[in-house]
Amino acid sequence: MAVSAPLAGSLPTGLIALPGVYQPQGDTRLLAAALQREEVEPRARVLEIGTGTGALALQAASRGARVTAVDVSWRAVATARLNAGRRRLPLHVVHGDFETATAGHHYDLIISNPPYVPAPGDLPTSGPERAWDAGPDGRAVIDRICQQAPALLNPGGALLMVHSGMCGVQKSLDHLAAGGLHARVCARADVPWGPVLRSRQTWLQRQGFASGPEELEELVVIRAHAL
Repeated sequence: MAVSAPLAGSLPTGLIALPGVYQPQGDTRLLAAALQREEVEPRARVLEIGTGTGALALQAASRGARVTAVDVSWRAVATARLNAGRRRLPLHVVHGDFETATAGHHYDLIISNPPYVPAPGDLPTSGPERAWDAGPDGRAVIDRICQQAPALLNPGGALLMVHSGMCGVQKSLDHLAAGGLHARVCARADVPWGPVLRSRQTWLQRQGFASGPEELEELVVIRAHAL
């Protein structure tokens, strides 16, 4: 059963964010609330894909987990390391693509707030847009996570992933189920459109992602676990 949750996840306060690094917003807080409800055993192996400031990775590390945080942005890597150092929490932060960084490893929990905003043109290779632009259907990274998660999870492990209702919630559930995971929506919330969506409202309408002068975006957290 999905929880229509307030965006009140427990995030570390006073986080540093270098210029161009995605700062925690409504989607981060919704995922943090889902993570807060998750059982995280001491010494559990946790992976965060796309760590940004490291907020979610630090939440897991504060509960005794052994956390690896991956990001394609050097500024995000530096930011997460700074925030971990200031809190004296052990956090293994890796720069690069998550598939390369995780080769040969397995995890008890994977968390991710991936890029999910539909965008015209090619995927950005630099700049802050890499944190949200995800190709014409918004699924450039989501599909890769759905494909790789079954092989990355230990038996009984779980994936928590947030994304917009615009980019195919049922498609993610079906993709994860096809990989042998039990997947469901565990939380959802409506948030006001931000500046990125407003700036491409006409394009979104033409592509069928929006039907009119939208004001709210549905966010969901998908939980998929390995049997």
